[in-house]
Amino acid sequence: MPETETIRRWLLPALLAAAQLAWLGAEGPWRDGGPRGAVATVAVGCALAVETAALGRRRQAPVTSLAWSIGTLTVGLVAWEDGYFALGAPVSLYSVAVRCPLPVTLRAVAAVVAAEWLLSFALSGFHTVPLAEWAVAALLYVLCAGLGEARRQWHARRLTAARLLAGAEESRRHAAENERERLARELHDVSAHHLTSVVVTVDAARRLGDTRPELTAEALEFAERTGLETQTSLLRLVGLLRDPEPREAESMTGRIQELVAGFGRLGRPIATELPPDLTGAVGEAVHGIVREALTNAVRYAPGTAVRVAVRREEGRLLVSVTNGPSGARTAQASAIPGSGHGVRGMRQRAAAVGGELDAGPTAEGGWRVEAVLPDTGGAQAQRGRQRDVLREQLLVDPVLAFTAAVLPVFFVLVGTEGWSRGARDAALPGIVLVSVLFALHALPLVGRRRAPRATLTAVLASSLLWPVAAASAPLAHLSSYFVVGLIAEGLAVNALGAYSHRGPRTWPWVTATGVVSTCVLITTAAADGGLPAAVPSWLNWAVLIVLPSLSACAVFAVLWGAGLLVRRRRLRVLAQNDFALASSAWQADRSAGAERQLLAARLSDAVLHRTAHLVELARAGRLDEVAAEARSTLAAMRELLHGLDRSPHA
Repeated sequence: MPETETIRRWLLPALLAAAQLAWLGAEGPWRDGGPRGAVATVAVGCALAVETAALGRRRQAPVTSLAWSIGTLTVGLVAWEDGYFALGAPVSLYSVAVRCPLPVTLRAVAAVVAAEWLLSFALSGFHTVPLAEWAVAALLYVLCAGLGEARRQWHARRLTAARLLAGAEESRRHAAENERERLARELHDVSAHHLTSVVVTVDAARRLGDTRPELTAEALEFAERTGLETQTSLLRLVGLLRDPEPREAESMTGRIQELVAGFGRLGRPIATELPPDLTGAVGEAVHGIVREALTNAVRYAPGTAVRVAVRREEGRLLVSVTNGPSGARTAQASAIPGSGHGVRGMRQRAAAVGGELDAGPTAEGGWRVEAVLPDTGGAQAQRGRQRDVLREQLLVDPVLAFTAAVLPVFFVLVGTEGWSRGARDAALPGIVLVSVLFALHALPLVGRRRAPRATLTAVLASSLLWPVAAASAPLAHLSSYFVVGLIAEGLAVNALGAYSHRGPRTWPWVTATGVVSTCVLITTAAADGGLPAAVPSWLNWAVLIVLPSLSACAVFAVLWGAGLLVRRRRLRVLAQNDFALASSAWQADRSAGAERQLLAARLSDAVLHRTAHLVELARAGRLDEVAAEARSTLAAMRELLHGLDRSPHA
């Protein structure tokens, strides 16, 4: 591959240098003889060598290559004005547009056009302004920049499509694993804190039952109620796993308050500070983090005070759950089996919404959980991200509009080069008028992609001013220059085929464009005196209108057909990309669905019947067996979660 890259770097500079050397050998300044011709030949050779070396680096350092090319352009044209090709600057400018951002390209265009204009003005002796040369230079460099920018955007679109496909494929490969992790967090959230609360309450009642017998009845009632809540939650989870449906957005603040109230029934003081509008994925993440942190506090520090705080600060949500130091019964409480998904699950939940979480001991001997999450529900999030419309515009459309406006003006200027100074001064108002008309005629092309039919309509409407200009402007044969102005109609018709959502059904617009353009040109020629003074017969008028109209319709049909081919190719590429993305998404959904069905079956077999048995034991008043069944259910849930970690089919 390095050999291929070397060929791509040096093939074009070598061909340009060979062509320039051949021309130098045939018509170079050395043929004039004398020291001046020799010096000019040496200067051209040096400029050509530097230009070739600069073009060889145009891919690695395009801006530097352009700077050197401008310098060699100056030396080469000063030494050999009529024979130096000076193609290094356009090629380097194209490379700048392909490899650099749009602001850099615009500055490069301004620099090279200014250098070209100043040099041509100097070579003319600072006496006359070479307007025709200036128009050609501006047109050439703007076209090179536009083509380069179009190439850069094409590369960017391909890279974006490749990244989307790669991301979809990566998601497909990890879909099952990600779904297992999500389901493990969900299962842990809906069951662990309920069962842990039962274990803590029942153990406390068993220890204090001799001195406070009323605790036994309360513990049994709590175990029955909590067991039913756990069973309901698990049944709802199984239903969602087997028939998942998108959930509507709801406020999570109320659910967090209900969660805190449930833990408060265990007799621990819990202080809260919550915003009123926690919603969406971030709100669910806050709910899950608070629930897990409170569950850990119940398990490892029963009876201690807890503070739950969620605050907004500079577009972020600061979540904090802190509990005090544990008492003497910590060792006994810590014997409650855990699932191993506590802090890790909270970190995963925070990372899933673009946040981060930290947990650790406090200076007082307690425990803290702190998370920083993006705020998607406050006033800042409602403002959203505004579109930068100017940056979304394609440079190629303004370039085409510039070309359609400048090219006819160039022919007008070339047509006046042989005139005397007085004739030029007299024709200056007409040149200005025609230039303004061509600019107005081409201006709608800036929107040819977004509104092709409106663009074509505006272009045709502006051409209706041509007969008026031909009748008032003091320029001979003005109608011939307006023929060149039809390039705007051609570009608009091409855009109609390429970008209109109606596609092939826009053919009547093509026919209408051919007829209207022909009538405008004939009317312009009549106003300009380009038609015979005698009134032709109706047959001659028919021939005069029909044949040019058919020719114009044929030309516009070719351009329109080319646009249709571009549209067809673009839609085919989009369809291929969409199919690849949809296929990856479908396979990922199948993998995730398989994991959901597997977990639903395991959940029904391993946990649900134990939870139902726990409720029956609590109703029967068998406290010791309730404690044993709660621990057994927690162990079964832990084994289920660990099985999800090990293998999708363990």
